[in-house]
Amino acid sequence: MKADKHEAPAEPEKMKRKDYEAELEKLHVELVKLQMWLVAKKMKVCVVFEGRDTAGKGGTIKAITERVSPRVFRVVALPAPTDREKSQMYFQRYMRHLPAAGEFVIFDRSWYNRAGVERVMGFTSEAQVRKFLRTTPLVEAAIVQSGIILLKYWLEVSDDEQTRRLKERATDGRKLWKLSPMDLKSYGRWYDYSRARDDMFTATDSPQAPWYVARTDDKRRGRLNIIRHMLDKIPYEDLPREKFSLPKRQKRGDYVEPDYPFKFIKEQY
Repeated sequence: MKADKHEAPAEPEKMKRKDYEAELEKLHVELVKLQMWLVAKKMKVCVVFEGRDTAGKGGTIKAITERVSPRVFRVVALPAPTDREKSQMYFQRYMRHLPAAGEFVIFDRSWYNRAGVERVMGFTSEAQVRKFLRTTPLVEAAIVQSGIILLKYWLEVSDDEQTRRLKERATDGRKLWKLSPMDLKSYGRWYDYSRARDDMFTATDSPQAPWYVARTDDKRRGRLNIIRHMLDKIPYEDLPREKFSLPKRQKRGDYVEPDYPFKFIKEQY
């Protein structure tokens, strides 16, 4: 029997862990090559991750950073602004975290808080939001013109999948810290967030700093797709490396193991 021509295409099966880990290992090798090139060529990269609660920002960032140096790949996840920061120019507290030469900075939520959570939850005025949307393309143009590669990703999760993930957080002791009163308040405002997202895209999806959207109902596929896209957008090469060989260890000589009461931890596993 032929499928109805109007029927939505079936979603692919969720990616198996074994397949995911095999592909991620390949991408980790490329990320290390990128790190070495970035440091050698003194490049500056800034990646912004935005999306609804549970969209998978944290897991994606962990997948990117788990095999590279934290001195090169730096994650910025700012808390709520202090009273002093509230009195500053809005972009000021974010700009000081932008990368210097040889750095790759990842924003786990960014200046786009103003267009998203601050707007939807009533933490800022509509006048401030409109000013932000007008100003942001100019600020981002200046960032790019300074030599920073700026990539912006929106992680798109469906309403059903968000519901499932929030319920899972409430019952998984490893994820309780991810469930906040703000998450529950924002959950009921799905379409307010949709409108805010649409306005944000319309105003800030510019030629110099476009938005890239990743579907993340399948977290594993989403992470791989984002990392692959990111690597494709950043020019790098595999630097030649000297042949590796371990030097000979020195001889013991007159060294004697000390008779010291080391406090070894209890081996419970």
